[in-house]
Formats: sequence, C-alpha cells, structure tokens
Amino acid sequence: MGSLRRAVVVGALAVALTACGASADVTDRAGAPSGGDIAGDVLVFAAASLTDAFTEIGEIVERQHPQVTVTFNFAGSQQLATQIIEGARADVFASADQAQMATVVDAGAVAGIPVVFARNQLAIAVEAGNPASVSSLRDLQRDDVTVVLAAEQVPAGRYTREALDRAGVTLAPVSLETDVRAVLTKVALGEVDTGIVYTSDLAAAGDRVDGVAIPDEHNVTATYPIATLATAENPAGAQTFIDAVRSDSGRTVLKRAGFGAP
Repeated sequence: MGSLRRAVVVGALAVALTACGASADVTDRAGAPSGGDIAGDVLVFAAASLTDAFTEIGEIVERQHPQVTVTFNFAGSQQLATQIIEGARADVFASADQAQMATVVDAGAVAGIPVVFARNQLAIAVEAGNPASVSSLRDLQRDDVTVVLAAEQVPAGRYTREALDRAGVTLAPVSLETDVRAVLTKVALGEVDTGIVYTSDLAAAGDRVDGVAIPDEHNVTATYPIATLATAENPAGAQTFIDAVRSDSGRTVLKRAGFGAP
C-alpha cells in the first residue's frame, strides 16, 4: 500500500485564480480569503468523499472570518442533488461528478457557472494486511473474496462500473452502498474483504485499510464541480467558501487528502 498512498498525495499543485466576484477580499499568505465583512452560516452540501478535506477548509474559513460558521451535509452526490431540487436549504453544492451537478443546474437551482476544483481516481481498498491477497480487479471475482461497491446511482458506483467494464470483470457484491465512505467503512471494519473507493478515501483511512492500485487503462477520473446555489441564503458566504476551496491553501488541503488538481 505504501507506494499507492504516496502516489495519492504526490502531484503538481496548481495555483488557482480566485478573483471572480471577490475584488473586495484580500488573500492571506496561505492563500485563504481574509478580511471583508462576511458573516452568518454557510451550509455546504458536499460529496461524502470530500468529508475530511472540506472539514479542514471550513475550519480555515472560520479562522479567517470569525463571524462565519460553516456547516456540512456530506452524502452521496445523488442524494444531495435530490435534496436540493426538493427544496432543502443549502448555500453551496460540491458534487463528485458532472452528472449530478448538471441535474441541479437543469432544475434551475444553481447561480452562475459551476467550476471544477479537483479530480480523483479509483482504487481497491482491502483489509489491513490484505489477508485475501487481492492484487487486481480480477481477484475480486474469486469465490473466496467478498466485495462491497457503491450503488450505480452514486458517482463512485458509476465510475466503478465503468472501470469493471474496461477490465472485463463481472462482480456479485454482497451489498451496494449509498455513498463511497460506507464502502470504505465496511472494509475497514473487516465486514468484507475489499471494495472499490477513491484514492482520497485511502488517504483518509490511514492504516485502517490497505490499497491496491487500478491500472490507468482500467481506471476512471472523477471530476468535482462546485457552485453557489440559486436559493442560497448567504451567497457572499458561499462565494467565500468556494474561493477558499480554490485558493492555494485549499488546494494544499485537497492535495494532502489525495485529490488531484482540476
């Protein structure tokens, strides 16, 4: 796992320009927005795979803007899109794929144009020590290996299906989960031998699981867009959070969490 986890957190760090609509803000030396009179609650709906990175970025925003409180709703992107369309209160939506963001855009629930802020790839998560000796996607077909996947309605599940098709692998998972972190949890708890997650999930799991790389010819790149919602009650706070995600410090957090540059 060591080489895979190192690969997850290595890569070029792109510097994002965050000047759009934020000329009144200044940027601190770490790259996070500071100053201004932003205040109030900012409610962020974000894909489950963003849990660790966004929680840390939220803390950066709160330090830079003491009058701001950032609250998160982490779940599968498809669940979040449905909640938004059905009228759930939120200021920001960050999806693990373009399809769920497009669903929200088509419903007229997004203000402005979504921007891509990160990318991700798939990896095989196995129990710590890899007792099932899994070394490839084909090993997941073995009768003695139990597998859990994200449901195909979830971005991670759709990406997984595409990767399996590319590898010519057919699986019978013991369960299909509503978000990718549920897959990771089942592997970490030893309830199953293996599951397919994002490389960022392996970084978040630490030594609770090991990972097996998926070759590039079978892997799929996940694209993460973010946007302010049309019904945002705190649009200024929403933009401040998005600027923080795209800032130097935000990119550093995302890189450390295993995400790639957009």
